[in-house]
Amino acid sequence: MGNFTDLKVWQIAKQLAVETYKIVGSSALVRDYGLKDQMQRAAVSIASNIAEGEEFGHSKKAVFFFHTARGSVAELITQTIIAYEAGLITIEQSEVIQQKAHAISMMLRNLIAYRSKNIQG
Repeated sequence: MGNFTDLKVWQIAKQLAVETYKIVGSSALVRDYGLKDQMQRAAVSIASNIAEGEEFGHSKKAVFFFHTARGSVAELITQTIIAYEAGLITIEQSEVIQQKAHAISMMLRNLIAYRSKNIQG
């Protein structure tokens, strides 16, 4: 069990959540409460599930939470594509979210593989 704030993947996920809040709060999404809320929840869920998983160390439960975080990444990417295609955010805003989200997904994939090989209990 470690300090989740030391994990680079958590740090990037937290930044992504903050950036997502800023983007949805300063775009046409501010009027679309449903999609705005979904995007904010997915972004926060990524960092939150990484933090929760890290508290379980090298266990199956930790890997479960990292998988859940990856699922939230996929949700956020999907919602971002929809927001862009619906004309609610710019291509630049979409790219900011998607680039970080894809990087987080890859980092989580590697973390899951490493933790899965080294499960303790």
